[in-house]
Amino acid sequence: MTEILVVGASIAGQTLAYWLARHGMRPTVVERAPRLRVGGNGVDLRDQATEVAERMGIMSRVRAAATDVRGIKFVDASDRAVARMNMSRGGEIEIMRGDLVALLHEVAAPEVEYVFGDSVRSMEEDGGGVTVSFEGGATRRFDLVIGADGLHSSVRRLAFGPEARFLRHMGHYFAFANADAALAEDRWVTMYNQPGKMAGLYRSGNHDQAKAYFIFRSEPLEYDHRDVEQHRTLLKEAFGHETSWRVGELLEGALADPELYFDALSQVRLPSWSSGRVALVGDAAYCASPASGAGAELAVVGAYRLAEELASASDHQVAFRRYEEEHRELVRRKQQIGPNVRMMVPKNRLGMWARNAFASSMGLLSRSS
Repeated sequence: MTEILVVGASIAGQTLAYWLARHGMRPTVVERAPRLRVGGNGVDLRDQATEVAERMGIMSRVRAAATDVRGIKFVDASDRAVARMNMSRGGEIEIMRGDLVALLHEVAAPEVEYVFGDSVRSMEEDGGGVTVSFEGGATRRFDLVIGADGLHSSVRRLAFGPEARFLRHMGHYFAFANADAALAEDRWVTMYNQPGKMAGLYRSGNHDQAKAYFIFRSEPLEYDHRDVEQHRTLLKEAFGHETSWRVGELLEGALADPELYFDALSQVRLPSWSSGRVALVGDAAYCASPASGAGAELAVVGAYRLAEELASASDHQVAFRRYEEEHRELVRRKQQIGPNVRMMVPKNRLGMWARNAFASSMGLLSRSS
């Protein structure tokens, strides 16, 4: 029986582990956090990702937990809606990342070994497998190792090299945190812009807790992606002098939130997603950035394809190659995010006006009185 280490109890990692187990392999999921990471923002399941979720038997629960957001409204400093964009999703379903992670864990856990509170320290590959040493002190042997450990993947660093070679900075930084639901309009995303910045509120129809969002333009900044105090300092430097709309109130809450998330809007670009007996899936291999709205879709579809190829091919190198050939085009399309960023964060006031005017002329926005 093939022993496979999956690094990261993420959307990609748990989807992959579920399907590997279904195909008779023995996956072990190791997660750095002491428990499931159930925070995060809204993520979209669409097209092939919904088909995979149906096959996993979780789509009814995904629909029940859907965010039920009607659309986006853009507001001025006095909180007057200057335009609204209705979101007609068709077959697309938005669910909070934490809810999806929990659902995936429910269906995967009976057949998958989980190890929380540990991470990979080193990997030594030979012709028969990979010897993995863990930060907790254990050493284990696996046939294959799959990195599903996100934008700052430790597996990618160990197997492919420093992340600076593969991360493409998209010119913006992004943060989100919990917010008082009373501040937000139910079932709407509210966005307030200053040139090169956006502060917003996200209020799901099925959740008591709202989310605060912040995006700002910047050249690359030097910081540790695990140092939350540094994140608070950078966010405060970007928005601390803003007194209009509800920015100050949202910032105060975000800085106090222990689950504050802050990072660059970045994409991962790799010439290959595998090296020997190690492969990558999800954000570790092809992060399209939160601005794409495609992270969950790429993770679920990519994980399913990788598991299918490993099950059908007699050689892991053949499976890895087929996985890339099947998934590359979808990744290429989803990484084209320029219009998304320009809509959310216009560079100047002229851009803010042009966004509303253009979208209105195209019938996407209905101007509020």
